[in-house]
Formats: sequence, structure tokens, C-alpha cells
Amino acid sequence: MRSDKILTSALILVLAAALGACSTQLAESPDAAVVANTPLASGDNEVDAALRYIEKVPESSTGYNQLAVLYMRRARQTGDFSYTTKAESAIDKALEFAPADPPARKLKASLHLSFHRFKEAGELATQLLKEFPDDSFLLGILTDSQMELGDYERAVESAQRMVDAKPGTASYARVAQLRTLYGDQEGALKMMAQAARSADPKETETQSWCLVQLGDEYWKNGQFAKAEKVYDEALSVYPGYFLALASKGRVLAAQNNLEGAEKYLTDAQNRLPSADAIINLGHVYTLRGDAEKAKQQYELVEVVEEKLGVAGDQKKLALFWADRGVKLKEALAIAENEYAMRKDIYTTDVLAWCLYKNGNLQEAKKKIVEAMRLKTNDARILYHAGMIEKGLGNDREAGRLITEALKVNPAFDLIQTGIARKTLEAQR
Repeated sequence: MRSDKILTSALILVLAAALGACSTQLAESPDAAVVANTPLASGDNEVDAALRYIEKVPESSTGYNQLAVLYMRRARQTGDFSYTTKAESAIDKALEFAPADPPARKLKASLHLSFHRFKEAGELATQLLKEFPDDSFLLGILTDSQMELGDYERAVESAQRMVDAKPGTASYARVAQLRTLYGDQEGALKMMAQAARSADPKETETQSWCLVQLGDEYWKNGQFAKAEKVYDEALSVYPGYFLALASKGRVLAAQNNLEGAEKYLTDAQNRLPSADAIINLGHVYTLRGDAEKAKQQYELVEVVEEKLGVAGDQKKLALFWADRGVKLKEALAIAENEYAMRKDIYTTDVLAWCLYKNGNLQEAKKKIVEAMRLKTNDARILYHAGMIEKGLGNDREAGRLITEALKVNPAFDLIQTGIARKTLEAQR
């Protein structure tokens, strides 16, 4: 679930009610999990109100809790991770005054996810669930941490408990993501559509986030026209939504509309720079033959990831380097470090790819087998598996896997798919 870091609108609304705050919620990044929020109703007026409350009652946890929720929501809206750091400072202050305060401890657990402290998030959520059995907010945190750690069987159990406790957008979206992991595309599509339908119409970003995830599910399985239609719907619900812009640009590129792709990816990048949008825009320039602009984009990837720090996704940087055949030792070091912290299939896949690129084929084979353990219908993983088999001299199995990857999604990567096709042609 991607991670980060993951707070959902439905869960935060529950917490906001407990805090006595106005309609709020938290969100995550990218890559990951259920994220959504409504826009701040009046600029920073709510933040100012929370600060005034703190000034009036400085030794109460209530104001700090409210401030943290607002900062976390602002982080989601702007992509400025400094707001998340401010949120954690506020929660630490709340816990200083009231160490047993339930809302503060719940927020602390969610912030562990934001800082990629997945083990700590799960441990604190488990501890709190002893006090608050079947609390949907905590079950969401527990599900997310288990998915990030690769503990999928328990994640399924936790997600089911969450659905039983509170069926709705937050729980349905998690179930959809788990169905994707287990290769159930039809079930994932059905559940994510249900997540979007169940969102409060006033929570436009929540609904748009769900629609982007629905579109991504179509895209991952090569259904580009359906994906584009859903991305357009997401943009109509929440105009200018950076995730929808980036996904629309990617699917246009997949359909060889490079001019349109450039427009949407540039717009997404201007609104909120992300590794995915930057890399795909660089690939578009590469395909258009503009090497200089592509180079500028590729150099920007490292700048953005360095700036994001813990807010970023280091394994994306490792994958980017490995794909391009640069900084291979550094890429492997990142992948190994990430794998030491979490054993989800995507981190495992990146480690396998970096091992392959560094010439360690036997270890790469072990890790790619581990990455494929859920039979996830993921074109990139299948492609990596095929190239590893190719490196080991198993041409028949390599051809089968690479063919399957292109069948699942013939444009899973704007550059790597070209390499995949050339590999198959060379075998004929």
C-alpha cells in the first residue's frame, strides 16, 4: 500500500470527530495506499484557529492534535513534507502533556507510516487495538504496515476486520489493493469502483484519488482507453489533481500521443514534482528525440528524491538507475537497505533487478521468485523475471515471461518495453 505513510479520508474523519475538529483527514503519497482529503475550507484559517486554541490552552493535547491533522492534510495537498514534520512535532507536544491521549497516539502511529517506520506503525497500532478493538482507523494503519512489510496473509485478515468494522471508502480501497497483489484484477476493479462510489460527494479529492487508482488498474492491464476515460473523470471531479494529470500523461504516452503526454506530465510536474512524472516526461523527450530535455529531466529525478528525503521512495531511484545502467553499486545499496526494512513484493523486485544489473544472477533469481510469490499480474515484475532468466541462459523461459509481460501491459515502461521487444526479436 503504498505506503507512506498512509492515511485515508474515512479514517481521518473518524479521528477528526474524536478530536472535535472540523471535517478533516490525512493522506499519503504516492505509492500507495488509500489517500484522500478535502481541501482546506478557508486557506490557513483552520490552522490559525488551532494555533489560537493552543495559545489559550497551552498545556492541552487537543489543540496540538487538531494542528497535527491540519498539517498532515496540508502536506497531502501541497506535497510539502515539512508539514508532516510539523505534524509530528505537534503530536510529540500533545503526548508530552498527555502521554495516554488516544487521538495523539493514533496520529503518532499514522505518522510512523509517513516516515516509513512501518514496523513501529504496526506495533503501535497493535498495542492500541488492545484498548480500542475493531477501531477502523487503527486497522487501516495495521493493514498498511503489514503490506509494506510483506506480511500479506495478516494484511488480508486486518483488511477484512476493517471492512467488518466499518465498510466504506477506506476499507474498500485496501481490499482492492490486496486483490491486485493477489492477481485478481476483476475483483480489484469492482472494489475500487465501490470505494469511489462510497466516497462522500463533497470529498472530491477522495473520490478523485479512488478514480485514479481505478484507472491505474486498467492501465496496469493494458486497457488504455478505459484508463484514460477514468482519469478524465477524476479530473472532472477534482480539476488539476496532480495524480490524475500524471496518470493521464502516462496513458497518452502509452498510446503514442507524445505531444499530449508532454502537456499533461509537464502540468503534473509543475503542480507537484514526483519521480514518476519526471521520469515519464524524460522518457517522452527521449522518444521524441530531444536528448537534452530528457537529460535535464533525468538529472532532476535525483534532485527531487534528495529533497524529499524520507518522504520520497528511494527504491524508485534505485530502479531508475538500474534501468539506465548507471550508478549500479549505489542502486544495489539502496535496494538492499530498503529490503532490510520491508519485504513487500515491489521492493523485492527492485532488489532482484539491481542484483541482475550488477551481474549477481543467482541471487537475482532467488529474489525475483520471492517477488512473484503472490502471482501478481505485474508486467514489470514479469519482464524482470524474463531478463534474469535470459541472463541465466534459459531462453525459452525468458521468452515466455517477457511475452507475458507485454501481453499484460504493452507499455508498462516507455523505454523498457522497447528493450523487451528487441530481446524477443533477437531470440527468433
